[in-house]
Amino acid sequence: MSTPSYRETFRLGPFVVPRVWTGLWQLSSNAWGSASVSKVRHGMARHVEMGYTAFDMADHYGSAEIIFGQFRSGLASPEQVLGATKWCVFKRITPSRAVVQAAVLERMERMGTKRVDLLQFHWQDYSDNGYITALNHLLDLKINGAISAIGLCNFDAIRTDEICTELGPGAIVSNQVQFSLIDTRPLHGMSDVCERHGLKLLTYGTLCGGFLADKWLGSPEPDPYSGNLTPSQRKYLDMIVKAWGTWELFQSLLLALRKIGDRHGKSISNIATRWVLDHPFVGAVIIGARLGISEHPDENSRVYGFHLTDYDNATIENILDRSNGRTIITSIGDCGAEYR
Repeated sequence: MSTPSYRETFRLGPFVVPRVWTGLWQLSSNAWGSASVSKVRHGMARHVEMGYTAFDMADHYGSAEIIFGQFRSGLASPEQVLGATKWCVFKRITPSRAVVQAAVLERMERMGTKRVDLLQFHWQDYSDNGYITALNHLLDLKINGAISAIGLCNFDAIRTDEICTELGPGAIVSNQVQFSLIDTRPLHGMSDVCERHGLKLLTYGTLCGGFLADKWLGSPEPDPYSGNLTPSQRKYLDMIVKAWGTWELFQSLLLALRKIGDRHGKSISNIATRWVLDHPFVGAVIIGARLGISEHPDENSRVYGFHLTDYDNATIENILDRSNGRTIITSIGDCGAEYR
């Protein structure tokens, strides 16, 4: 298996990691299709061989933590592969030290490790500011060696700024949020917070469930109820045609990306991903893989080693200016609001 000749990396807390991560959320449900555990592990091995050494998962992604932990423990150099997981608080709790520690210990047990590499924290109810208490406990656990780095997940700009100010420099290294040519909300506030606190975004939805790809150029608008779409595609189709614009305008965007891709010898997906990566506050994009079913490590490796030109960006902006992209932050709310 050939490793890409060039790979971009960035520093995330104590780690140096690639700028393209592998997302494991498809393991949370059979709705994406299912593969045997051996096929999933084989897919993980292929990704690692090609330089994709960071995997993103969560406490509620089915058996993702367990499968990843078993896979990593079998590697000759397991320390070279980063496992990022999450502790997501969806209902009201009292975030005592014991409760927080139990959540972290569960992550460690499921992943079969003595330390969580990156623990990303999500808190559902902003009206309950217990998230500050919980994060202080997480910070203490980090100091005691149970966690290597702490990140946030789907926090908005106001709370991210509040948390980073409260906990101090370097306490939080990342925030995982949605960011794409369709969803540009991080440009409105979050980017300033990242610059102020030295934070990096880990972004998902970069390819809109696969819609930002050559296969959809010239295709009619799909029926969301046909049963042929993945859960991600149903989510992002709704965003494209209801929040962002129309399918016709989306086709104009795909055509513009195809022409840019022709100039660089890249695919539409490569250009859409590169647009996100070219923002300095973005650390990495997380591209989901249906391991053992549908995965594109060769294709994704081609996002490295080039940048969009001013002309490329102007061409893209010409399309985005005709969309409702600038107002999504008011129609849906800031980063993560769609989950609250």
